[in-house]
Amino acid sequence: MEENQREILWHPDPRDIESSRLHAYRQWLQKNLNLTTPDYESFWTWSVENPEMFWASVASFFGVRFHSHYEAILSGGEMPNATWFAGATVNYAEQIFYGMAQQETAILFANEKSPTRSVTVKEMWREVTRMQDYLRNHGVGPGDRVAGYLPNIPEATYAFLAVSSLGAIWSCCSQDFGVSSVIDRFAQITPKVFICADGYYYNGKTHHRGEEINAVLEGLSGLEGTLLINYTGSAREIQIEGCTVYDDLPDASADTPKFVPVPFEHPLWILYSSGTTGTPKAITHSHGGCLLEHLKYLAFHNDVHAGERFFWYTTTGWMMWNYLHGAMLHGASIVLYDGSPGYPNLERLWALSEEVKINHFGTSAPYLVACMKSNVNPGQQYNLKGLRSIGSTGSPLPEEAFAWVYHQVHDRIWLCSMSGGTDVCTAFVGGVIEKDVVKGEIQARALGCALYAFNENHEAVTDAVGEMVITKPMPSMPIYFWNDEGKARYRSSYFEDIPGVWRHGDWVKVTSHGGVIIYGRSDATLNRQGVRIGTAEIYRVLNEIEELQDGLIVNLELEGGRHYMPLFVKLVENKTLDEDLMRMINTTLKTKCSPRHVPDEIIQVDDIPYTISGKKMEAPVKKILLGMAGKNTLSKDAMRNPESMSFFENFRIPDVDKN
Repeated sequence: MEENQREILWHPDPRDIESSRLHAYRQWLQKNLNLTTPDYESFWTWSVENPEMFWASVASFFGVRFHSHYEAILSGGEMPNATWFAGATVNYAEQIFYGMAQQETAILFANEKSPTRSVTVKEMWREVTRMQDYLRNHGVGPGDRVAGYLPNIPEATYAFLAVSSLGAIWSCCSQDFGVSSVIDRFAQITPKVFICADGYYYNGKTHHRGEEINAVLEGLSGLEGTLLINYTGSAREIQIEGCTVYDDLPDASADTPKFVPVPFEHPLWILYSSGTTGTPKAITHSHGGCLLEHLKYLAFHNDVHAGERFFWYTTTGWMMWNYLHGAMLHGASIVLYDGSPGYPNLERLWALSEEVKINHFGTSAPYLVACMKSNVNPGQQYNLKGLRSIGSTGSPLPEEAFAWVYHQVHDRIWLCSMSGGTDVCTAFVGGVIEKDVVKGEIQARALGCALYAFNENHEAVTDAVGEMVITKPMPSMPIYFWNDEGKARYRSSYFEDIPGVWRHGDWVKVTSHGGVIIYGRSDATLNRQGVRIGTAEIYRVLNEIEELQDGLIVNLELEGGRHYMPLFVKLVENKTLDEDLMRMINTTLKTKCSPRHVPDEIIQVDDIPYTISGKKMEAPVKKILLGMAGKNTLSKDAMRNPESMSFFENFRIPDVDKN
């Protein structure tokens, strides 16, 4: 985006800056380290050039409770061998305990069936202790794994806090995962206890999970206990050997749980890669790394304050569920929702925002695009004046959706488009309350994240599209992948191309004013006549065409130097892909992008395939079309809409000339 083409949608109010957590941190640095920086970009530069000083200051600023102090801040050598805060002991759940100590409300919970209910801080810790008692009675201690197969309900929060308070390791899948996908994940980590719910609600239906639970249990070995949550009311009907129903647990032995101090890099939770075309990577994060990162990001880049209400629409199987709980580190109440964001219509989450007075509303880019295309007008329909920010992640947010937020929510909203990943359980880039919001741009690189766009010579470039890399370690990078001898799979995932430099797999542009634009996955790059095209460029244009609901594009490199770039489109209801519409699509892509962006063919499909966590499946589709992956290598249990893939499995590439 050229400088003279920048469209500023939001200017920070001086009062917002002065009351922000970032401003308070700046003042602390000036007082304690005599550090003053003139603007955010110089502040960011200091943070990445002085990682030890920066992360130590984060720990001091937030008063991290170290049970034993660290001997070194950063040691061990280059990534992925870097070690953080050696010698220190902490506990993530304990920091939440102190973060929420002055608050009344811990959780606000809503679903499709029942009225919204509130969970007090005292009630939450009582239930955490009750669950902790169960775990201790089943021999769970530091390093043991506990697996959850749960919807986004308060009991999932209790389970996570109980597990982490003991120094055990939490891992969870949402209940829309199929049986084989759950086993693929949990069998790797051999959990000692399995916690599940009898079902969940979605799209107006109750989805009972008795059969699936028993099938998962058959695929796991070494379990010493199963705890069943009676969420939908069918738990008593499920026959599970050795199972305890949560309702039958005795009262908690105390009002608050015990917290076990563990080493800074002791495992906190295990998250998983999508696993659509191979065994999911079991990505293991640390107590201390996630603690420092969530303290930093939620305060300095989301500006979360004590007493606020923080919401992110997520399932327990997406890293944003884990991230959401970090808001309690800052004394904010978390808002949980179990159900479809589109049931009974797309206004449901906006109505929830008015009802419980959400201050920070987090969602996915596709949800905002869906609201835009459906002409939802939440700002007129609901009282959202207390809504301070909207967070968006999951995929690049198109320019039109940026504008929709400011036109249809309210003009003083702070739009925090962000991008990160399961790999780090946070965002690399996102919001900065000191900077303008520019249409189509993420505001900045996050403090402490040495992110650059590298060209083909591995040189950092500005105002040019390059490979997204991280050149210095971050505390919340994985400590390892579970059962990954010698970190072989870890290295091949991020460090194979440039040793010691994290290659994330996205095309990115860092602008001269510090903004960031994500162009899509580099492993799904469209290479047309030697020119690299990010898929997000094409999707931004498609979002402007009202007849299109969704689309997916791939470029196939064929034998003899031939290539074929089909565009698959899902149309809105009652629309037809005729010659006029195809001509309009091609003309719009040619005019707004270039002739190279015009597909070789436009093909209508019933649906576009997505992972359960909402990622468009460009790379798996490309592998299937090229014959590199078949039905037996694709895990449909890891997909949100597995039936959509049958079209691509049966698709035949037409004869194409060399072009």
